[in-house]
Amino acid sequence: MLNYPRLKISASLVRLIFWWKLGGIHGKPDSVLQLPSRDPGRTIKANFYRSKSNKPSPVLINFHGSGFTIPWHGTDDAFARQAVQTTDYAVLDIAYRLSPENPFPAAIHDVEDVVKLATSNAQEFDSSRISISGFSAGANLALVASTQLFPKETFRHVICFYPPTDLAKDHYTKVPPDTNGNPLPPWMLTVFTECYASGLDWNDPRISPLNAAGDSFQRNTLVITCAYDNLCAEGEALVKKIRAAQGDDAVVYRRMENCDHAWDKSYIAGSPQEKAKDEAYDLAMEMLRR
Repeated sequence: MLNYPRLKISASLVRLIFWWKLGGIHGKPDSVLQLPSRDPGRTIKANFYRSKSNKPSPVLINFHGSGFTIPWHGTDDAFARQAVQTTDYAVLDIAYRLSPENPFPAAIHDVEDVVKLATSNAQEFDSSRISISGFSAGANLALVASTQLFPKETFRHVICFYPPTDLAKDHYTKVPPDTNGNPLPPWMLTVFTECYASGLDWNDPRISPLNAAGDSFQRNTLVITCAYDNLCAEGEALVKKIRAAQGDDAVVYRRMENCDHAWDKSYIAGSPQEKAKDEAYDLAMEMLRR
């Protein structure tokens, strides 16, 4: 209990930094849904992007980046819109619970509840074509869902943008492959982990999915990392682990050069970073069309 005020103050500081740097969030979904939760009297907010195909449609369940603490729901609007415009998928973009107010396992409970709803809603969604995606902490949750919460065949594809896969490793020892960028400060990564899973075993594969068995991952997996990102190495370690267990063709992998963590949320028009964003999103769309 005494630890919570410290974590709350730390999380508030990080939230203020992100708000100051990037401003407000303005998603433009087709509708906003309130999905049922396991908790009585509570719902899970979802931005819904309508499929261009007939019902039941395939559905992509997406989890935004957050460091498990930052209210960034809506930042994947461009990604979701591209998915519904260029594939047959609908998109459910989920506002899962954040820490330290709602630490582990609150977020993965929300993930589980949403996936169960999608798989059981045969009138709306094709249960044979459910895919899952995530950015940063959301990618961690997507990996946990596909290896720990559900059989891997539940999902047709798993799409991961710059995933944190090893929260147990000392964040001060993590370095990007290219040191010319602006990696996330180690103190901030430490705040994220402590807020999310203070007092728990961070080697638990539900917290650090790199520790899941290599054969538990979906074969149709896309992993995108960033050369300026100090989380790059653990994303690449994940790719190596899956390929060692299932073969090189189990994962599509790209490292985006000259790109910081979450670069696709803030870039200059016409820049190499915008080109990298387009390439990364196109790879995701190609995966969904498989």
